[in-house]
Amino acid sequence: MANRKKPDGGMNTNNALTVEQTTEETGAQAMARKLLQPTLKNAAAASAFTGKMMGSDLELPGIGDYADHVHIAARDAAAGDLAMASKILAAQAITLDSMFAELARRAANNMGEYINTAERYGRLALKAQSNCRATLEALAKLHQPREQTVRHVHVNEGGQAVIADQFHHHAGGHRNAESAEQPHAAGTGAAGSGPEMLGHDAEGNGLPIPGDQGGEAMPDARRQGQRRT
Repeated sequence: MANRKKPDGGMNTNNALTVEQTTEETGAQAMARKLLQPTLKNAAAASAFTGKMMGSDLELPGIGDYADHVHIAARDAAAGDLAMASKILAAQAITLDSMFAELARRAANNMGEYINTAERYGRLALKAQSNCRATLEALAKLHQPREQTVRHVHVNEGGQAVIADQFHHHAGGHRNAESAEQPHAAGTGAAGSGPEMLGHDAEGNGLPIPGDQGGEAMPDARRQGQRRT
């Protein structure tokens, strides 16, 4: 929400808190529900940090203005818009890289004469570098197509199973829910076909034993019912 300038050049801030009360709750319950909403809590935290950053000389937006912005951003994200997430990750990666460079510079300046101080700065620099890398990996994953493997198991008459894998490719970003071309895995052919797994004879005979040695053939459990061997 854009702030409107007052005639005297000031800002028309919004500090009002609107609480909707249903017929099934008391005023206190309605207020508790409002205060515990993610939008309002995060807007309050964001406004506190922003106030520290900007100082007290500037007239800042009201809590209602912060809440409106957080509500819009959260609503767009819930609808699948990843633009804000992408911008945040990119901006944070730049900040973390700047932290790494400054901490590494301080470690180099203290190297030799103040080895303990240099070591501390070096460790902090490596932490910033690690978090920067993790942030960039999250950003890349956000925009990369996803691949899913779906395994189909078909059981034919006689207990023989056929297993085939299909690879489903999904585009990244706001198209995550859309399926792209879905080729079959190499060597499996169409779903439902492929090499058969060994099983028992469909006629109920036992599997052959080399040299005709060993005990009697195992009975077919499905034909024997409750009989145990």
